[in-house]
Amino acid sequence: MDTVATTQDLSPAGPRPGGGTPSTRRLGSKLEMLPLVAPAVGLLLIWMIVPLAMTLWFSFRRYNLLNPMLHGWAGGSNYMFLFRDPALYSALIVTVFLVGGVLIVTVALGAIFAALFANDFPGQGVARVLMISPFFVMPTVSALIWKNLLMNPVNGLISYILRSVGLRAVDWFGQFPLGSVIAIVSWEWLPFAFLIMFTSIQSLDGSTLEAARLDGAGPISIFRYIQIPHMGRAISVVVMMETIFLLGIFAEIYVTTAGGPGTATTNLAFLIYQRALLAFNVGSASAAGVIAIVLANIMAAFLINTVARRLDV
Repeated sequence: MDTVATTQDLSPAGPRPGGGTPSTRRLGSKLEMLPLVAPAVGLLLIWMIVPLAMTLWFSFRRYNLLNPMLHGWAGGSNYMFLFRDPALYSALIVTVFLVGGVLIVTVALGAIFAALFANDFPGQGVARVLMISPFFVMPTVSALIWKNLLMNPVNGLISYILRSVGLRAVDWFGQFPLGSVIAIVSWEWLPFAFLIMFTSIQSLDGSTLEAARLDGAGPISIFRYIQIPHMGRAISVVVMMETIFLLGIFAEIYVTTAGGPGTATTNLAFLIYQRALLAFNVGSASAAGVIAIVLANIMAAFLINTVARRLDV
C-alpha cells in the first residue's frame, strides 16, 4: 500500500507534454491553425456571400431602373411572374440542349482525338499545340471569328466551299441558330476535354495494347473495350467541369445571335441579361439569378457525388 501511495504521489499533477487523446491533439492543431486561415476564409466568404445576399434581397424587391418611383417590398411577385412567363421554360430547355450538345461533341471528339494522339506520327508536337490552341482564344473573339470568317452566308469560308462544289450557301445563324452556337462552344471546349482524356490515356500500360493487338484486336475494338473504359474517370471529370461552366454561356450568344431568332438561343444566362439590362427590371433579373443559382448548385452537387463515387471505385 505504501508503494502504491508513493508512486501516486510522485506522478505529475498536470497532463504530460504532448499527451491527451488523438482527438484532443487534432483539435488543438486546428485551433493553432485558425488565426492563419481565418483571413483568407473570411475574405472568400465575403466575396461569395455579399453578391449572393444582394441578389436574394433584390429578388424580393420592386426595382426598375426606368421607374425609380416603383420600389418597395415585392414579396414573391417577381418569382410568380417568372414562373408564369413561357420565356423561363424556353430558356431552361435551350440551356439543357446547349449543355447536352456541347458535352456530347466534346466528350466524343475528345476521346477520339486522345486515342489518335496517343500514337506516334510525324509532326505530333505541332499537332498537339494546334489542338489545344482554341482553348486560349477568348469567347468573344472566337464567336466573332466563326460569325464573320467561317459561317457568314456571303463571305464565310464554309459558304465559299459550299458554292465551290455547286451547293447553296447556308445562313447558319438564321436556319440553325442553336446548332451554330453549340458548334462554336464545342470548338472552344474540345481542347479541355482532349487534354484531360489524353493525360488519362497516357497512363495506359503499353503492354495491354500490345497484348490486344497480338490477340487480333483492331483499332476500333481497342478503342471501345480498352481505351474508353480506361478514360472513364477522366470522362466523368470532363462532364462535371464542363457542365458547371457551360451553364453560364453568354458571350457566344450575345455576339452571334443575341438570343434569337425569337428565343431560339436564349439560355438562362442570356434571359437574366435581358431582364436586367434590356428591360431594366433588376427585381425580375435577380429572381431569375436565384433560380439559376439553385439549379446550378443542384446540378453541381449531383455531378460531384457521381464523380466522387466513380473515383472511389
